[in-house]
Amino acid sequence: MNPSTPALVQASFAQVQTLGPQVATLFYARLFEIDPDLRRLFKSDLGDQGQRLLAMLGQAVALLDRPERLLPVLRQLGARHQGYGVQASHYATVGQALLNTLAAGLGPAFTPALRAAWTEVYGVVAQTMQAGALEALPA
Repeated sequence: MNPSTPALVQASFAQVQTLGPQVATLFYARLFEIDPDLRRLFKSDLGDQGQRLLAMLGQAVALLDRPERLLPVLRQLGARHQGYGVQASHYATVGQALLNTLAAGLGPAFTPALRAAWTEVYGVVAQTMQAGALEALPA
């Protein structure tokens, strides 16, 4: 990961958190707009799900400069998501929805450099979660 990426993403996430539940609402609206079939994977209330999403993102962002702690957590998260029916193709859709949400929420502050940093971070998250999902498959 680029050495400046963690600090860029961490600073921008502090701004994202000030938007509160609106971020999750924007994210899920965009996610289901891109792929309406994904709605079936969400059995719980989206308000609760949004809180969990923001909490998980916050934890991941806080650990960006400590990959030895972050990566095992992401592998476990990927294993759990595999059990929910998440497929490898869904990760690209989630990434697109995340970047669109960040662009909408941060406005002009979502510079090309910040987009590149978030894209890099999401790539690591998605790749690590998918590895965890594969490890969880029965042999």
